[in-house]
Amino acid sequence: MPSDRAVGALLVVVSIVVIVVYGWLLFAPPREGLDVLLLKLTAFIAVAGVFGILAWIGYTLATTPPPKPIEEIEKELEEELKRLEKELEETEKKQEQEKS
Repeated sequence: MPSDRAVGALLVVVSIVVIVVYGWLLFAPPREGLDVLLLKLTAFIAVAGVFGILAWIGYTLATTPPPKPIEEIEKELEEELKRLEKELEETEKKQEQEKS
């Protein structure tokens, strides 16, 4: 497995190469109109990324069930507490009976 330093160095080198090639294609394109195509492609990817994330958030909000009301949770906790107290009392009674 490559070390973190090697991966980091590779990321730095690849990033610098992409920046240089992007700048060259944007400011000194080898073909006429390639710079405009590159700008359109970049803008499309940026807009699609932002609205893709917004769509994912919207989908998550639309499909996630609402949480239980606090009153219902409190009621469940009270019932569980009563059940545990009852079990504890029964256990104590059994222990007292075993001692006597």
